[in-house]
Amino acid sequence: MWDGFIKTAAVTPKIRVADVSYNAEEVIRLAREAAAEGAKIIVFPELVLTAYTCGDLFLQAPLIRKAGRALLDVAHRTADLEALIFVGLPVEICGKLYNTAAVLQRGKILGLVPKRSLPNYNEYYEARWFHPGVEEVTEISFFGQTVPFGMNLLFRCIPKEEGLQGAEAESSGSLAGLMIGAELCEDLWTPDPPCTRAAMAGANLIVNLSASVEVTGKNIYREQLVSMTSARLIAGYVYASAGEGESSQDLVFGGQRLICENGTMLADSGRFTCGITYAELDIDRLLAERRRMTTYPSEPSPVYRVVPFTLKMERTVLTRIYNRRPFVPDEQADRERRCEEILTIQALGLKKRIEHVHSKAAVIGISGGLDSTLALLVTARAFDLLSMDHSGILAVTMPAFGTTDRTYHNAVEMSKALGCTLKEINIKEAVQIHFRDIGHDPSVTDVTYENGQARERTQILMDLANQYGGMVIGTGDMSELALGWATYNGDHMSMYAVNCSVPKTLVRHLVHYAADTCGDKRLQETLLDVLDTPVSPELLPPKDGRIAQITEDLVGPYELHDFFLYYVLRFGFDPLKIYRLAKLAFKGIYEDDVILKWEKTFYWRFFSQQYKRSCIPDGPKVGSVALSPRGDLRMPSDAVVSIWREKLDLL
Repeated sequence: MWDGFIKTAAVTPKIRVADVSYNAEEVIRLAREAAAEGAKIIVFPELVLTAYTCGDLFLQAPLIRKAGRALLDVAHRTADLEALIFVGLPVEICGKLYNTAAVLQRGKILGLVPKRSLPNYNEYYEARWFHPGVEEVTEISFFGQTVPFGMNLLFRCIPKEEGLQGAEAESSGSLAGLMIGAELCEDLWTPDPPCTRAAMAGANLIVNLSASVEVTGKNIYREQLVSMTSARLIAGYVYASAGEGESSQDLVFGGQRLICENGTMLADSGRFTCGITYAELDIDRLLAERRRMTTYPSEPSPVYRVVPFTLKMERTVLTRIYNRRPFVPDEQADRERRCEEILTIQALGLKKRIEHVHSKAAVIGISGGLDSTLALLVTARAFDLLSMDHSGILAVTMPAFGTTDRTYHNAVEMSKALGCTLKEINIKEAVQIHFRDIGHDPSVTDVTYENGQARERTQILMDLANQYGGMVIGTGDMSELALGWATYNGDHMSMYAVNCSVPKTLVRHLVHYAADTCGDKRLQETLLDVLDTPVSPELLPPKDGRIAQITEDLVGPYELHDFFLYYVLRFGFDPLKIYRLAKLAFKGIYEDDVILKWEKTFYWRFFSQQYKRSCIPDGPKVGSVALSPRGDLRMPSDAVVSIWREKLDLL
């Protein structure tokens, strides 16, 4: 449960109709099994102690009393379990019968939550036996115990943190925000389900005890409903439905179990099975989303009664899969749709800017690398949208001390294949003169040597834009901006930056998608060779004709940095949690000390290089993470990184 994770279980036992003793034994057995697997939230179906399909037997006093005593037995025989257990049963209060969810922990009944919406249409007859639940919470006597009863009950976690030190203590506090609400089956299917107000009152995990019958196609709607409810509420949602063992007199129950988190389906048992379905919910992630969404009406509500429960802090064994490239969809079809969408967004953004400034040309520095290739492809799309001839794209290659034949050839071939106007300007002599003017020894290949070339190139591009009545198209990507891997007032600057919110790991897929769909063999071959070329700024002289300066050897693997960037900006995760997730995602690829080294590098560079991001040019946002100082990241240029680095120093 460190780092905000909590393991949940949705359980469908195989029961017997009206055989309360048998059903209680199954609930106890499966609750213990789920707890042994580390589940801390265990959810059983609606009316599981009696069966949902008892019909008019619900009017029989022996069944009601037996169910109540069985609940006490379940509580007593699970008293050694720490987990919060949700069990469905009928409860009689003042002569009225309620369909309720009982909440158990450590032998105690923490509360009874009644069902509000009683379906009485088609195959359903619940209003024949049950009374609608009331929102107001009252104290009732339940077989000698005083128990809170009412719909407006929430259950809040208080983590036990005794004995935790170092990194454990730093990661332990995140479950203090866990708040759980409960509803039953039909409640979810109504226009204004109880979970909406529970979430607004602070609940970030909703459990649903259900008995949903199966008809053709209903499972699709059910999955969508649970998923979209979790997304709308920015909450976790654990759904457990009745299954085999219910009466099949007129109906069949599929036992589907679903666990969702903010619209993402973490686990789906499918239909027509009994058993336990597990998933780890990330409460940190949910809280981060709610903090970010300032329109979320999450003020504490006085009409809700909050019942505290405690959990010991333990390390949850994670079975969740974390994509090494969170910006890139795993499935090819999804990836292709994403690539087409992003290229269109980039091109439309540039199209608008060209129209607005009445630009006659677009000027791009073409290096033969990935970023400038993508910028050129986007510009060609924008020109197509404007019905402008590609000859208005001025592709400028500017070889210097580090340029290799391979990248030079690719820059030339690509520009020609797209029908651009190609211009070559060798900058060696100009840079040499500049070094002489400022008194720099060209044999000293330091930062002055490198940046002098970058700034000379930018000066040329800007002046050509003036000369041709055009605008300079920026090529730098979001990963470079995050790390500050750009020369200030060099490649850092342009008149419109089309790649500014595209991470490096996604740039590669966009170029590959363009290669696969361009329909031009010459262009395709060039793009594929660009993809096969090591990422490099090519500012140092080559060795034996090959690139001498490999970017990822200097700043670290971009796939690691993009992973860090995603979880830092998208969710504001703790550095220790990000390290843990990175170890899971990159297991067998990078050693733990390598991940830690580059994560420390990421934080240092991300904080120290903000001044470059504070004045970047306009450019289109394409995803949920962006670095524009006018949009998504209002970060001071002088913020100190010590809090974040100190966390990693604990490891």
